[in-house]
Amino acid sequence: MKYIALFIISLIFWLLLTFSLTTSNIIVGIVAALATTILFGKFFVTSIYKFLQPQRYFWFIVYLIIFIWECLKANIEVAYRVLHPAMPIKPGIVKIKTDLKTDIAKTTLANSITMTPGTITVDIIDDYIYVHWIYISTDDPEEYSDKVSGRFEKYIKKIFE
Repeated sequence: MKYIALFIISLIFWLLLTFSLTTSNIIVGIVAALATTILFGKFFVTSIYKFLQPQRYFWFIVYLIIFIWECLKANIEVAYRVLHPAMPIKPGIVKIKTDLKTDIAKTTLANSITMTPGTITVDIIDDYIYVHWIYISTDDPEEYSDKVSGRFEKYIKKIFE
C-alpha cells in the first residue's frame, strides 16, 4: 500500500511541477514516479492512513504560515546583528530536548531550525537536537528550547504524529 501511495504522490507532484497534461508529459511522469517508487519506496512512511486525515493538512498550512513569519523575524534579527557596528553576537551550540518520536518529525524540526536564519542544526541524537545559534540569549535550557524549537514543534507534532 505504501508503494502505491508513494507512486500517486510522486505522479501528482510531477504534474504540479510541470503543469501540463500532454500525453508525453504524463508518460514521463509515470516513469519518474515509478523510478522514485522503486528506488525510495522502502524509506517511505509505514502508516499511510495519516495521509488521509484532513486535519493534518490544515495544521500543515498553519505551520507554513508560522514558519514564514518566524523566518521573516529571524532575517530582520540577523540583518540587525550584521549591520550593527558592535556586531552583537554570542554564538554557541545548545542542546534541545524534543518530544517528537518519529524520524520524519525530528527531521522536519531540524530542517525548520536550519532554514531559519541565525540557527543551524548540527546533530540529532535520540531525543536531543544540537543547534548552533548565533546569539544565545539565556543559559536556561527550557527558555532557549522554547525560543529555538518551541515555535515549530507543536505544529510538527500535529502533522506527523
